[in-house]
Parts: sequence; C-alpha cells; structure tokens
Amino acid sequence: MDLKALNRRHFLRMGGAVGCCAAASPLVAPVAMASAPWDQRLVVIVLRGGMDGLDVLRPHGDPELARLRQRWLAPDALEGMRDLDGFFGLHPALDGLWPLWQAGELGFAHAVSTPYRDKRSHFDGQDLLEAGMPDLAGLSAPRDGWLNRMLQQVPGLQAETAFSIGQENMLMLRGAADVSNWAPDAGFRLSPQGQRLLQAVYEEDAAFHEALEEAIALMSEIEADEVSEVPDDDMTAMSEMMAVSKGDRRVLDMVEFLVGRLRRETRIAAFSIAGWDTHRNQNMLLSRALGQLSETILALKVGLGPLWSKTAVVAMTEFGRTARENGTRGTDHGTGGAMLFAGGAIRGGKVHGHWPGLGADELYAGRDLMPTADVRAYAAAVMREHLGFSRPVLEEAVFPRLDMGDIRGVIA
Repeated sequence: MDLKALNRRHFLRMGGAVGCCAAASPLVAPVAMASAPWDQRLVVIVLRGGMDGLDVLRPHGDPELARLRQRWLAPDALEGMRDLDGFFGLHPALDGLWPLWQAGELGFAHAVSTPYRDKRSHFDGQDLLEAGMPDLAGLSAPRDGWLNRMLQQVPGLQAETAFSIGQENMLMLRGAADVSNWAPDAGFRLSPQGQRLLQAVYEEDAAFHEALEEAIALMSEIEADEVSEVPDDDMTAMSEMMAVSKGDRRVLDMVEFLVGRLRRETRIAAFSIAGWDTHRNQNMLLSRALGQLSETILALKVGLGPLWSKTAVVAMTEFGRTARENGTRGTDHGTGGAMLFAGGAIRGGKVHGHWPGLGADELYAGRDLMPTADVRAYAAAVMREHLGFSRPVLEEAVFPRLDMGDIRGVIA
C-alpha cells in the first residue's frame, strides 16, 4: 500500500488490525446494514446458543409441561409470568415488553425450527439458519445468506457507507449484494502520549511520518464527525435510549449506531446476541439474555420514534431445547423452539403456529418440542407482507425449496 495515499478507508482498516482485538463484545456480533428503495425497516436478530422457547413462551395451558419440568424450571418457578392468551405465558424477564404486546407490537411463533435435525450442533444450526437453505448440503463454499439473496432481487441496490473493521458480514448478509459492516466498540484511538511516542519513533522515516500525521488528523476529524454530524433529533433519541437501557453499555452503543443509520438510508439490518446456551443455571442465564433482548427492542422503539411504525423486528434462534429439564438446572440442545416479532408494523398480540403438544408420543424423538412450521416460512411472510416480495421469489430465490404453506398475517 502506498503510505502517501493513505485514505480514510485504509486508516480504518489499519486501526482495526492494530488496535481492535476486542472490537465486538461477546454478547453482540457485528451489525450489517444495507440501504434499499423502500421505506419500511427490517431488523433481524439471531439469538445464538439455542433459546429455550418453552421457557420464554411458556405453554402453561398444556398439563404436560409441569410433568416435564417439575423442579427448577417448573411453570410457576419464577414469579411474575404474564398470561398472554390463556395458554401461553410470557417469561418475567420480558415483562418490559408487555406494553408492546398490549399495543399489538409484539408477537411470537411457537413450535418452529429450521430444517436442521438430530445432530444439534450450534455451528451447523446457525449456518443453516443464516444461509436459509433446506439442508447442510447447500452450504458448500461459496456460501451466501438469505437476507443477501433477498437484496439481490432489488435492482440498483447500493450499500450504505459504513465501517468494516476486522470482521466479516454475518452469513445471513453475505453474498453478491453489496452491504456495509460495522462492529461495536471498534475504533483506533491514540492517547496524546501515544501520538507523541509514535511521532518521535518515526521522526526520521519521512514516508511513514507523513502518513502518521495524516492518520492523526483523520482521527481528530472522525471524532469531531461523531459529535457534530449527529442531528439534534438523533441526539434526543439517543438520550432517551440511554434512559431506557440499564444493562451493557456495549449493547446501547450498538443500538445507537443502528438507529442512527435506520433513521437515514439503511433499511435492512442484522446482528446477533449470544448467551442462550443454558445447559446450567437456566433461570439466571436466560433471564439475563432476555433482559438484554428486551432492552434492545425497547431502545429501538424509543430511538426510531415515528419510524417504529414502519419497522419489523424478527428474532430467531438455531434450535430450541429439550422439553425435559436436565440435572444441572438447565436444558440441552433440542429441536422445536420459538421466534419473536416486534415493531409497529407487525400484527402483534398473537402467538402464531400450531401447537403439537408435549405428551410422550407428541415429542420429536421422544425428547424435543415437535416443529410444526419452518422459521424460514415466517421470515418469508414478513418479507412478503412488509417489503412486497412475491411468493415465487421467496420460495425459489431467497429460500430455495421452501413451501410457505398458509402462513400469513404477521404484518399488520
């Protein structure tokens, strides 16, 4: 690389390589974004680790649940469960989302899964979820993701200018369509002492000294941009989001960045939240993960303001967990699970899907919630009803060999 030609993009990449070994938190992965010609917003959240849908959205109306979970995960083990419809109850850690349910801005689908079966590997399950393929055979390189294939159907799509700092796009947004990438907490910052040290070290190297001076100037410019280029209404939204969030500041940083882009050119965004693998101490770990998800959704609602009415949020996981609790106060990798919908654009206040039951002869392989619908079909229904894609495009190009069946009515 010609050091004299060092530009903003080169500098940011260099900063990522030199100073951003811990660019992304262990709970939040990079945010990938793309602009599109429609005005609706779609946010997809991957819940990495296998969320226990039977605990998040408790079928307390099924008497078999109490038989399968008699001790630590008994239906009444945690106080404060909200009854949703007489059959399903909301985990107490999602109580902050209760007003969204009442307002018709929160919904669920139960007994769903990808086509992945039996091996129950996080890596394979997440790959299949993000690729949107019918089986693992479709994941041979080069791989792309279903959100990217959707974007490939939009003529003249252009990516928003954003950051790419040492990390690749999520598989879900990887492919031929051009998208942008950003990682929370990523940046290259030098203290004044560090700047003086580098300037002294490279004082005799004319080429690098010149590049270093330009880099330092660019850092100052970027820092100024981060403050001066934020409109007053965005600053107000961010202040309100600060008041909503009580948890990890890194998550709030991610949501702030995301909201700032969604309020401008960005229409499609995807990111992931980890922490859903609850083999042990599920009550504590799941409550923590759900609290983070709840704060993220509430911060999006507050930050987007009027745009919330044009927004659909879809949260999905690679697989559910065993119907029975295990001996370590948790659950193991399973099959059927639940997915969540939020936003002013969705038709909330409803649990979608066909309930298969939890009887011994109703479980998948005698151990898991039986899937009765494909998560891809619900994602496709959102794209059809919210973004206007046709059923043939969704079933053939976006999700190869998918049959959407009669799934509809996810969007208001």
